[in-house]
Amino acid sequence: MKNKYILLMVMCLSGSLLFAEGGPTAADAIFTVNNTWMLISAFLVFIMHLGFATLESGLTRSKNTVNILFKNVSIVAIGILTYAACGFNLMYPGFAEGSSGIFGFAGFGISAPEGAAGLIGYADGAYTYWTDFIFQAMFAATAATIVSGAVAERIKLNSFLVFSTIYVALIYPVTGSWQWGGGWLSTMGFHDFAGSTLVHSVGGWAALVGAYILGPRLGKYSKNGKINPILGHNFPLATIGVFLLWFGWYGFNGGSVLSADPGSVSLVFVTTTLAAAAGVIGAMITSTIISKKPDLSMILNGSLAGLVGITAGADLISPMYSVLVGLIAGIIVVISVVQLDKLKIDDPVGAISVHLVCGIWGTLAVGIFSSKSVLTQAIGVFGYGVFCLVSSIIIFQIVKQVMGLRVTEEEEIIGLDISEHNEESYAGFQIFTVE
Repeated sequence: MKNKYILLMVMCLSGSLLFAEGGPTAADAIFTVNNTWMLISAFLVFIMHLGFATLESGLTRSKNTVNILFKNVSIVAIGILTYAACGFNLMYPGFAEGSSGIFGFAGFGISAPEGAAGLIGYADGAYTYWTDFIFQAMFAATAATIVSGAVAERIKLNSFLVFSTIYVALIYPVTGSWQWGGGWLSTMGFHDFAGSTLVHSVGGWAALVGAYILGPRLGKYSKNGKINPILGHNFPLATIGVFLLWFGWYGFNGGSVLSADPGSVSLVFVTTTLAAAAGVIGAMITSTIISKKPDLSMILNGSLAGLVGITAGADLISPMYSVLVGLIAGIIVVISVVQLDKLKIDDPVGAISVHLVCGIWGTLAVGIFSSKSVLTQAIGVFGYGVFCLVSSIIIFQIVKQVMGLRVTEEEEIIGLDISEHNEESYAGFQIFTVE
């Protein structure tokens, strides 16, 4: 009873201070709540990098775990630092309103507008300049993380890090400026709420190019055309990774409301959850029909497929339509994995299918299940596809000529943990196999 009275007194005191003359106002309180939610969302997106690391390492072989974890930690650091150095000002250069901006740059480094940092005057009272930067910075590294999974187990570490640095520092923010920065696609009415195309497809196109140029892992495809599955070493770890990603997606999508508006955030949470759940079911049914046995890796990717699919329209698509978006994404991801294998494009974790294929589907779904134009959405998909494909090919080919891309056969057989790091992921339990 005493605690209840104390709580009541604190609430009354807070209310009196809030509206006291010269003290904080209701607008100040709303600003604080919005800003706090944006920071919480940034933390949730940060947790997604742990999800990527555990998912990728779980779906690959133990002899490459150190290498995969090293890449995932490095990407976070590279993404944040390059975004501070130039990415933020490439992505938000301040195109003139109504212009068809393609490229702009507001200068190196980050510096809050004079008199606006920490004040309600920035972003219409939703959050501070510094919150804006840190939230967007957490997105920046995700594109390169997507690439990491598709090229796992055979790419040189230094070559991957060089590619990732260039891609995250330049390609991601320039393409992001076309929509989120008020560029030409924004002017056309293209809609990508939280990044089915701007984040996931941008990373997915690079993943496709990288996997194609590198070629498959040793032993993946026989000369007679047989596909030899190379199983991941730790499905519990992969499952943990998926749940961490699903958890972080509430910040990824929920934070993209750019405020703590109760109605908008709640809707986004619901559409995000329903699409992910439907993705699991879609992948479960499809994979069981194709392989005659329920496949855990497929339903794990099914949940991510649903999440990627709904990300572009989580704010516009109704809850029941979000189920359909996720269900179709779950079906598509399984079919895509199978077809890529038939094309001998080796993607150890299914990153291309999840992020590129389902990212395209989710972007087009906005035009199908909302009032947005399908044609405009398709133009956006095409524009991003051409630019990212060409950019990825150029960067990968330059890196290949200067540094080389692929490790030697001996290094691949031994495993990148030993050949690249001279460390074992599970000391005392490492088993080397010739494939």
